[in-house]
Amino acid sequence: MLTPPAGLGTAAVAEAVAGHWGVQVRRLRFVALGAGSYHWLARSRTGARYFLTVDDLRDKPWLGADPEAAFAGLRAAFDTALALRERALLPFVVAPTPTFGGQTACRLTPLYSLAVFPFVGGQTGHWGDELTKQDRDALADLLASLHLATPAVAARAPRRGVELYGRAMLETALSDLDRPWSSGPFAEPARRELAAKAALVTDLLAAFDNLAVRVSAIGEPLVVTHGEPHPGNIMRTDDMLSLIDWDTVALAPPERDLWMLDDGSPGALARYSDVTGRSVSSDAISFYRLAWTLTDVAAYTGQLRSAHRRSRDAERALTALRKSLEPEPSARPGPFRHRRG
Repeated sequence: MLTPPAGLGTAAVAEAVAGHWGVQVRRLRFVALGAGSYHWLARSRTGARYFLTVDDLRDKPWLGADPEAAFAGLRAAFDTALALRERALLPFVVAPTPTFGGQTACRLTPLYSLAVFPFVGGQTGHWGDELTKQDRDALADLLASLHLATPAVAARAPRRGVELYGRAMLETALSDLDRPWSSGPFAEPARRELAAKAALVTDLLAAFDNLAVRVSAIGEPLVVTHGEPHPGNIMRTDDMLSLIDWDTVALAPPERDLWMLDDGSPGALARYSDVTGRSVSSDAISFYRLAWTLTDVAAYTGQLRSAHRRSRDAERALTALRKSLEPEPSARPGPFRHRRG
């Protein structure tokens, strides 16, 4: 997120880090990154550095429908990431540092959670960045290793079906396009954008349902997937690539990750199949590409239909909604042709 969360000061964050992790924070700096969590860089009194993530538990529908359920889902996801690091011994998994009590996250307030990560010196990309062939092959190898590690975490990992999170809200919005939206300064522009593409969105929802039936019928074993292995979640260090942001980790078909490698050529996907011995479903690739677009449309519509004020995050949400509604989004060859806001 680009702006700090309302009503949550840095003192409360520092106190939680000290109370739950035993780290006395000397300096805490908010970092404007990403589109789903709030981040700080922390330096302890001993000079150690940490990366802190705060999540708004009202804004994580894939984790749970309310703050209590979302916190439980977040803990399950982070527990899975930690197990991938410590049990499956996957060095590219940047997992949370447990609290004194062994928990991967704590509650800051009824609405916010906190997780502490080791500081990793490196460079992340951005959603929309092109991957070189070398990086695409390296990512295919990482995903193959991740998916093959499923037995180590299958008993604890969350499971994802073919549902579309935010669908009910999106369908409500589609039925409410004939009158102005007044929830904030960007509500009415969002309504106009959605109204102009309402027929397209309706068609995409129908295509989603058709593909969901086909994917459900495939019947292959599920694997542990990251969920969002795009360049913005890839950390490049001197000697390797790492994957960050594990709140979306879940058991699912491998194409939940693999569609992000699909550039229309067989290269990286063939490499993945060679390593894992598993074929890649074109229907599942299409399904997850389309699910990404519709999830974005639903999320940004929901954000702008909710009460909001003028801010950089709200402005970015409107821009991202427009981009998500570009003509023929389902026909894009891959995720690296445009930016996600």
